[in-house]
Amino acid sequence: MIKKLGLVILSLTLLIGGCAEQKLLEKIGLITLAGYDLNEDGKVVTTAVIRQVDPEFQSMVTTSSAVNDSSLGALTEINRKTTKKLMQGQMRITLFGETLATEGIGSFLNTLSKNSSTSSGILLAMTAGNAKELLEYPYKNINDVGQEIYKLIEQNVDAELVTSSTLHEVSQDYYSVGRDMIIPIIERKEEVIEVTGVALFNKDKLVGQLPAKDSFYLLLIRGKFKSGKFETTIPGDIFSSNQSDSSEPVPVVLDTISSTKKLKLTDKNVPEFELQINLNGRILELDAEMDFDNPVEIEKLEKAINQSLTEELKSILDYCQEINSDVFGLGKQYRSQVRNSKLTHESWHAKYPTAKVNIKINFKILRSGVFE
Repeated sequence: MIKKLGLVILSLTLLIGGCAEQKLLEKIGLITLAGYDLNEDGKVVTTAVIRQVDPEFQSMVTTSSAVNDSSLGALTEINRKTTKKLMQGQMRITLFGETLATEGIGSFLNTLSKNSSTSSGILLAMTAGNAKELLEYPYKNINDVGQEIYKLIEQNVDAELVTSSTLHEVSQDYYSVGRDMIIPIIERKEEVIEVTGVALFNKDKLVGQLPAKDSFYLLLIRGKFKSGKFETTIPGDIFSSNQSDSSEPVPVVLDTISSTKKLKLTDKNVPEFELQINLNGRILELDAEMDFDNPVEIEKLEKAINQSLTEELKSILDYCQEINSDVFGLGKQYRSQVRNSKLTHESWHAKYPTAKVNIKINFKILRSGVFE
């Protein structure tokens, strides 16, 4: 008798709980992505990607936008346009338009960080152009543009093709002294959304951009590159099989097995740094004939790769100094080595453009797997 009574109570509990959950889902809309732009009047244009669930648990994705003086005010405006109560607990992406990023995203970072319903693990990104236009485009093969962008960036981060840009990571750079923020850039090309570059900031303002392929160097120096693939070019005249003495560049694809980085301040007055990078990896693709059993040939190839990587890294550093964006964290290293430096963002960025960095890259080819 007691067992039967227990089963009845359990059944009623599940039934009531199921009804409550169904009624809750009927009343809410889940914001999975929020995009922010600035219009010509300097007001915030907020576009929300909203997932709605009906009683049969079939989801429908819509977009809605509003204009206001603040991001939260715009979300309130959007809430007035829908029959569902909007909730941000499932938001996975925050997207900034290019014009807004140029003016500054600090207030948005501050708002997101203080919002208890927003996870510190949400991803931040910038779109080339206007976020609203990208989100409201009528894609033929994309049902949920919010989920599409989230999976796109997540996959590129996992493959070490682009730097990670969670709210926690970006805010850490923003609020600390000595390293500036970076976030990936996405762009719509016809029916496809892709990662096209990296946005570079000075404090909270966009000051420059790098192509996506240069993310390798950002990951390498920021200490997060582990086992990704990257490509460079070397002179063609280093190969003995090249009958013509052509120095046309030859592409080479490398697979890093391990990497270490040492950044040291050698002169605090200049300031001057020494950057040493050690890489061990394999050659995945080389568009030239070569005898990999010949130590002399291997040494020539390693020397050419080292020189190419050094030149490319130096070019990126020069560009970052030109736009005054310390995304590599030289200021962070300066502050850790100089006692009582009392470094501020302003005082460091007065020194940073003229800082010297002596780069030494040592790439060693591991002859395993690919050539055996």
